[in-house]
Parts: sequence; structure tokens; C-alpha cells
Amino acid sequence: MSRPFRFGVNLTVPAPLEEWQAKCRRAEELGYDVILVPDHLGMVAPFPALVAAAGVTERVRLGTFVLNAAFWNPALLAREVATADALTGGRLEVGLGTGYVAAEHTAAGLPFGSPGERVDRLRRTVEELRELLDSPEHRPRPAQEPRVPLMIGGNGDRVLRLAAEHADIAAFTGARSVPGSTTGQLVPISPGELDERVARYRELAAGRAEEAELNLLVQMVAVTDDREAVARPLTEQLPGATVEQILDLPLLLAGPLDRIVDQVLAQRERYGFSYLTVLEPSMEAFAPVLAELRGR
Repeated sequence: MSRPFRFGVNLTVPAPLEEWQAKCRRAEELGYDVILVPDHLGMVAPFPALVAAAGVTERVRLGTFVLNAAFWNPALLAREVATADALTGGRLEVGLGTGYVAAEHTAAGLPFGSPGERVDRLRRTVEELRELLDSPEHRPRPAQEPRVPLMIGGNGDRVLRLAAEHADIAAFTGARSVPGSTTGQLVPISPGELDERVARYRELAAGRAEEAELNLLVQMVAVTDDREAVARPLTEQLPGATVEQILDLPLLLAGPLDRIVDQVLAQRERYGFSYLTVLEPSMEAFAPVLAELRGR
């Protein structure tokens, strides 16, 4: 039986307090279930932004999407998580990942490391954070019991194994890093590759007592009668890809409203994605899709 849908929006554009809170209220009005913030230099600081969002919303959950493990000492992160959960009234969800933008780590004076070193760092952060927050002696205490939900994002085998062991939410990107890029350049993976990654996660998670929620980050939403017009400019960014191949990518939702609704339903059936996150530029465009899928 499929999980009911949840929908999140990742707010990526910094803004003064009144403007920030206005778009958080708007996200709740549109029916989003989760307001999320990224963890990149040049964007908002995650925890104060979420606390500010909590002050003008009532229903939405509030999450990080996702924290760069190298930016956070586990003991200090535990303090941030517990405080933010208390100040948001127990609405916090914490997303963690390895980080993929080398230039940001350099600018922050922090080690980036090899892929293996970044996964090792993520594992240490997850395990130490869990241990600290699970301890009844830890102060401050988070509001949620038994724990603040944890999302782990990434597609590699070792990250999927970590998600299978620890995550309440397993987040897939639908893209991979370009080898050698220091700026975090990504290229989409094919539907078949995503099939394989989800299957690998399920294999690793086969012994879990309770299944995790599966999340997909959708990069672009366009409600339109001309799907090809959306895809054609993207062929310049993806040399060798045809318009048809681009329109088949799970991270792109383009077409008439009923077609997008059918695509989202089909992707839940195929991959198990019941929790979709869209980026801030797509917040308004995705709202009619969300309304059609509410409760399904």
C-alpha cells in the first residue's frame, strides 16, 4: 500500500524578515507540508531561518535539505537541533548529507576530502548526533518524542546503507555530481539508473522494522500545454540528450496539470516516492498539482 503524499518546498533565496516570513506563510497557504532550507554559503543559515518560519506558521513541518556534514560539529549540531525543535514546537526534521560543493568548503576553511572521507564524516555525524540526542541527560532537550525525524540524502551505495540503518526519510536527488567540478555541477541520472538506486536502497533496508519515507527532489515544474518548449532549452545543458529523454527525467515535471498529476502518481508506483520536494522557483507552479494530489 502506497504512503500518502507529502510535499515540501526548499526556500533558497535569502530575504529580510518580513519578506521571509511572508513566503513561509504563503507556502503554508498553498498546502505544502514541509518548509525546507538548504545549507549553502550565500543562502540562509538553516536553523534561524526555520525558527523564523515557525513564528508565522502553524501546521507545516520545518526541515533542513540538507546539512553539509563537514559544516557541523556533532555536539554543536545536537544543541542546534534540540533548540530549534523546542522553538518550533516540535516541528523540526533534520536532513543530512555529505556535501558536494568543494568551493564552499574551501571558502569556509573546512576540509572537503575524497568521496569516501565525506561519507565517513557523514556516518560519524549521524551516529554521534543520534547518541547525543537519545541520551536523557542531553541538554537542551528536543520537543519531539521519541526523536527528531532524520533524513539522509544521497545516491551512493555507502550513503544508501547509512540511510537504511538510520534514516526516517531517504532522499534521492535524481542527479549525480560532475567529476572534478568544484562548484557542485550536477547532471541528471536516467529513470533506469534511478530504478537501480532505489532497488539498491530497498535491498539494504530489507531488515528494517519500519519502512522509511522516500523523497525525491524535483528540479523544475512547468504546468503547460507545450512540454517540448520547456525541454528544448535544456538540451543545451545536457549535450546528447533528446527532448524526449529530458521529458522522461523524474526530476522534471512539465505538461498539462492532469499529465503532471499522472506522472507523480506513476513515479510513486514505480519508485515509491511519496514525499516530493520542489525548489522555491517552482512553489507557485506546483501548487495546483499539490491540490489535486492532496489526500491520495
